[in-house]
Amino acid sequence: MGAWKNINARLEKIMSITTKTGDGGTTGRFGGARISKDDIRICAIGTVDELNSAIGLVCARKDIDFEILEDLKKIQAHCFTIGAELSLSEDASKEAKDYIPRISEIDVSFLEHKINKMENLLSPQRRFILPGGSAQSSMCFWIRSVARRAERVVVRASNLERVDMIIIKYLNRLSDYFFVLARVLNQELRVDEIEWKGGNHNCST
Repeated sequence: MGAWKNINARLEKIMSITTKTGDGGTTGRFGGARISKDDIRICAIGTVDELNSAIGLVCARKDIDFEILEDLKKIQAHCFTIGAELSLSEDASKEAKDYIPRISEIDVSFLEHKINKMENLLSPQRRFILPGGSAQSSMCFWIRSVARRAERVVVRASNLERVDMIIIKYLNRLSDYFFVLARVLNQELRVDEIEWKGGNHNCST
């Protein structure tokens, strides 16, 4: 019990916004030493944070369906978990490692279930689709691309240090989720999709 109190006490100190400890271009990993802010691991954490913030922008809309909003809030929690897991130092104590939550196959299955459910509402996709349409859908298409970038950066980080592959799998499914969600939102608002026609530069709805 005393060990948990010590961790919580340290976290309370960390929660202060201005610490000035990063003025020299370094930052601390949970349970480990300080590293450069341009370290690929920190870049991965930052990109996942950007992804989470982008999702928050969609959540702030007043015209998002309640069920979708609840799903997005759950996904935001998952992204925060990923950031926490990526921040954990390899040489962290067992106590610190046990404190950090983990993304699991259950979380991936949650996304896959939602994707399958939405796909059943859609007409078959026969061509590539240009990102856009309604404001809601445009945001989701953008978030899809941020999720792809987060996946790429995490993969790069995994080449230098061990990363649980379930994180990469989750981010891969997440980009699929936002692509399908963008299509569903356009369909619900009766906004036509614009298909990419390739080399002739002509687009059609």
